[in-house]
Amino acid sequence: MGNPPEATATSEIEIDGDFKVHVFSSSSELLEKLHQTWSSVEKQPYPAMYSSVYGGIILDPAMMVIPIDDHMVHRGHGVFDTAIIFEGHLYELDVHLDRFLRSASKAKISSPFPRSTLRSILIQLTAASKLKKGTLRYWLSAGPGDFLLSSSGCPTPAFYAVVIDHDFSQCKEGVKVITSSVPMKAPLFATMKNVNYLPNVLSVLEAEEKGAFGSIWIDEVGYIAEGPNVNVAFITQEKELVMPFFDNILYGCTAKRLLELAPKLVDQGVLKSVTTKNMTVDEARGAVEMMYVGSTLPVLPIIMWDDQPIGDGKVGELTMLLSDLLWDDMVAGPDTQRILVPYV
Repeated sequence: MGNPPEATATSEIEIDGDFKVHVFSSSSELLEKLHQTWSSVEKQPYPAMYSSVYGGIILDPAMMVIPIDDHMVHRGHGVFDTAIIFEGHLYELDVHLDRFLRSASKAKISSPFPRSTLRSILIQLTAASKLKKGTLRYWLSAGPGDFLLSSSGCPTPAFYAVVIDHDFSQCKEGVKVITSSVPMKAPLFATMKNVNYLPNVLSVLEAEEKGAFGSIWIDEVGYIAEGPNVNVAFITQEKELVMPFFDNILYGCTAKRLLELAPKLVDQGVLKSVTTKNMTVDEARGAVEMMYVGSTLPVLPIIMWDDQPIGDGKVGELTMLLSDLLWDDMVAGPDTQRILVPYV
């Protein structure tokens, strides 16, 4: 057998045919290439990132990278969460951060910082981004170190966060959904917000292939579970707001907040009750209104499920009243829900 091919003077290697792989001769050459890639982007979608590997905030999109040997990358050993940036405030950061750390504990990932430091980093990152409306997403990883299954060879866990420019608005148009044929995650993995989202991705792709916005998971017993990255709620014919139990699905922070706010409509006599319970498919299909509940929605009306209309097939009045409750909470809710970002 011959010797392996050597890099040519033009820093390209030819193995077979006409395709030549370029070999970057220096970090400055690679950085120049990365900057060329981003120079064609009209608006920077990620104004700021934090990396504990770097030890600071990054404003250059070309440098917003994580190591390839990070166990979150090649083993999926990581958890994440999010928060909304709205009108210069971080909405529900604390409840999301609490869930984030619960997920990390379940995934056997320690944090390189105490909770107070994580919180401070996220607020400072948002301020550095100068973004007044968007999303903040953050991850805890077992960290970089090697390519083995066990994370015992990783010197320290890693914390990453990125600010995402996302111009969301209150959802007022209804969407179509399907029942997903993709198996849902087992309760251990469904109840922690981990980075293993392939079932979620496949269920959304399945919905899109069928001309729908999203999907609904049914558990193995036959009860309604959740959507691919959102909770689902129903208004019954008796005007009850019903959400599935959270025992085997992710306890959505927005869903939790809606359950706290919705009794206002009971007090006004608009809703009869607010409850969580097991709900069969037949019971769910008999609902007069149906909705997704999630951070950036915060409520998305569902008007058609498996090509069958929900109620009269129109956006429901109670759905929009619930949406208004959450939207008003985002705009002018209590300080416990909204953290003012100290922009410079």
